[in-house]
Amino acid sequence: MLKVAIVGCGKIADAHASQIQRIKGCEIVGVCDRELLMAQQLYERFPVKRYFTDLTDLLNDARPDVVHITTPPESHFDLARLCLEGGCHVYVEKPFTLDAREAEELVELAERRGLGLTVGHDAQFNHAAKLMRELIRGGYLGDAVVHMESYCGYDLGYATSARAFLGEKDHWVRKLPGGLLQNVISHGIARIAEFLTGNNPHVAACGFVGPFLRGIGEADMLDELRVIIVDERHTTAYLTFSSRMRPLLDEFRIFGSRNGLMLDEQQQTLVKLRGQAFKSYVERFVPSLVFAKQYLVNAGRNMRLFLANEFHMEAGKKELVAAFYRSIREGAPAPIPSREILLTARLIDAIFEQVAKAPAPPYGVGAPRS
Repeated sequence: MLKVAIVGCGKIADAHASQIQRIKGCEIVGVCDRELLMAQQLYERFPVKRYFTDLTDLLNDARPDVVHITTPPESHFDLARLCLEGGCHVYVEKPFTLDAREAEELVELAERRGLGLTVGHDAQFNHAAKLMRELIRGGYLGDAVVHMESYCGYDLGYATSARAFLGEKDHWVRKLPGGLLQNVISHGIARIAEFLTGNNPHVAACGFVGPFLRGIGEADMLDELRVIIVDERHTTAYLTFSSRMRPLLDEFRIFGSRNGLMLDEQQQTLVKLRGQAFKSYVERFVPSLVFAKQYLVNAGRNMRLFLANEFHMEAGKKELVAAFYRSIREGAPAPIPSREILLTARLIDAIFEQVAKAPAPPYGVGAPRS
């Protein structure tokens, strides 16, 4: 039996506890939060053995094998280091750390002690993403990845998390070096990092404040970001993060030397993009039929997963947690290699370093004059 603990008993901890329950051969031996009532409410609502307000007490008394850290990001480094030093495998929610230096120190410590360490990039383990990875490994793209595009939409007027930090001046999101963007772009960057072939890519980034935030007096909180990435082997990628663009996209497109793939995270669909055009006027109507068939296949697969109770909102989290636990039991590589964790952290550092050094011009520059 794998003994699991959760540190940080806010809303995201519920998702972790729910998915841990779905996995056989593990039990939650303790939960911890500095606020007693937060720890107690999670303990009472889930099958948890004990609750704590001090992490050292949890480590000494409950002796977990694995610790999930679901606290605000500024505490990730110190908590993860303490757990690793205590001999625990560690799952850290995204964003992994505040910067690449902290990420490097945690990865080095985990490797030195022979412990598992992963980050909550669970979007990479949803059903459609797993299918995409299988096709890529099978050679569908060709002999090389040429280009990627990662789209991340965010609705400031709808998202619960947005309402929380917009209404609270001391909210932890405001304290992140990259603010709102740092809390939400790690999924989009991690998608790209998985398929980059080099370790020191060039980054060009532009961030600015959209009209909604300007209109409510949030002139310092960036909610629009455009990034170009080029690695040493000239694999290229674009990242688009927008709170204004409609429709709200959560997509990843990857193009190889032969074919391409388009993953829609929100709809959980994966579409094959044929590299060669059909001859003559066939190109005007056959591709539409091919796409229609693929969407029907996607719909059928999703319906089967839904009926089998495998199509819940946190399916990717369950798969990532299960894969992490398997790697611990079997002594196998972690589901997200440390190289990808570090590369994601370095890319995020590079993005915010550029955005901080090159503030956007006043809103409206370049607009036609009356």
